[in-house]
Amino acid sequence: MRDTVSSKRRLAVAGITTICTLVVAVPAAAQTGGSGPPGSTTTTTTTTTTTTAPATPLAPPGRAKLRKDGTALAPADAPANIQAAIAAGNAIHTFPYVWGGGHRSFTDTGYDCSGAVSYVLHAAGLLASPMPSGPLASGWGAPGKGRWITVSANASHAYMVVAGLRFDTSSVGERLNQGSGPRWRNTKRKATGYTAKFYPGY
Repeated sequence: MRDTVSSKRRLAVAGITTICTLVVAVPAAAQTGGSGPPGSTTTTTTTTTTTTAPATPLAPPGRAKLRKDGTALAPADAPANIQAAIAAGNAIHTFPYVWGGGHRSFTDTGYDCSGAVSYVLHAAGLLASPMPSGPLASGWGAPGKGRWITVSANASHAYMVVAGLRFDTSSVGERLNQGSGPRWRNTKRKATGYTAKFYPGY
């Protein structure tokens, strides 16, 4: 008789322990986003929110587009490094003209003509260190016009055309003077007296 009573007590204690374990297990599963124990009716749903950076807007294929804020939109068919070049021009498009700016380092508080051109070429992966305008005319790239980038340089000035849009510290040829300093400019500039250079493949 004692054995039967003690067996019943052991079974009762074991049952209570099992129930307690299951009760505790449900919140633990819920906290970790898992499911409840097998056979339970408690389920937990977790939602994962994925945040993606907004896509950089692009202009229609073929030519960069000048926006009202002075930045440029890269054409949709431009290679990644040309898009990077345009983004670099956008990054410094309000900086002042500073003689010698951008020559000790690509990062500066202002840029001269060749410093600005060097900054953009470096962002495109087409230049390892800043170059003055004379060496850009004689030592960079190959003679001629490029599909995406053409640098026009001589001993005293340098500017570039990226995807059809001029990037220049000089306002020559503009009806509305945007001031000196690196700016995207809708107007063309006569290339008389300049050597046109391009990077093969671009």
